[in-house]
Amino acid sequence: MAGTDNGKRNAMSGPQPVMVLVKPQMGENIGASARAMWNFGLDRMRLVAPRDGWPNPKAEAMSSGAGRLLDEATVHDTTADAIADLEYVFATTARDRDLTKEVFTPDEAMKKTRDMIANGQKVGFLFGPERSGLESADVVRANAVVSVPVNPAFGSLNLAQCVLLLAYEWGQDVVPQPDEEFRMSAGELAPSADVGRFVDTLVERLDRVGFFYPENKRDSMIANLENLFRRAPLTPPDIRILHGVTRALAEKVRGRK
Repeated sequence: MAGTDNGKRNAMSGPQPVMVLVKPQMGENIGASARAMWNFGLDRMRLVAPRDGWPNPKAEAMSSGAGRLLDEATVHDTTADAIADLEYVFATTARDRDLTKEVFTPDEAMKKTRDMIANGQKVGFLFGPERSGLESADVVRANAVVSVPVNPAFGSLNLAQCVLLLAYEWGQDVVPQPDEEFRMSAGELAPSADVGRFVDTLVERLDRVGFFYPENKRDSMIANLENLFRRAPLTPPDIRILHGVTRALAEKVRGRK
């Protein structure tokens, strides 16, 4: 993957939520989290007591073009220190807890986040260690909980996957969304006359094998066939291969006689 682009960075580096990885265990997951964040325009990472210390070469290797996020990540001894300047914190957890807190889905959480950030508030998301998730003491420090709707029989999410889900929701309003388009490898559509000639050839060959039956439905069947090929965005190479297919089938039929 290519490295970061300064122009794109400037376009997406305005006010945004902070991603706080609490006691992450594997450098690879930290690197993959950074990569997921930068995919969707997030570049504020904080680490709380990473198990294998910091910096971590495995994190750098896994981050691909998002190494800058790791260079600029801040490291904290405690969760309380990492979120001290934040005014609203979400805890990501799938575990049932005896705590009364508002629970959001990822998209709902990011809608609220965008509103709060627009009003000048600092918002963060807590992600727990891979093996056990956030401890109750960390969840208590949060204002609300984010819970991802997953298979009830298997609710385990990898750390980087969880970060990706939240980053994706943020990116829907930040990363430029391309207009819907249809791409043609050949670069042009086949002329109407070429499509017409193919349909005529196809009808002629289908007539030879008695395809249009009963006779009183022949016209409607031909109309449906032509409509099928007219509505398809056929290119000149498409027309050539269709001619080749019908020619091969016709020769096969003649060979059986």
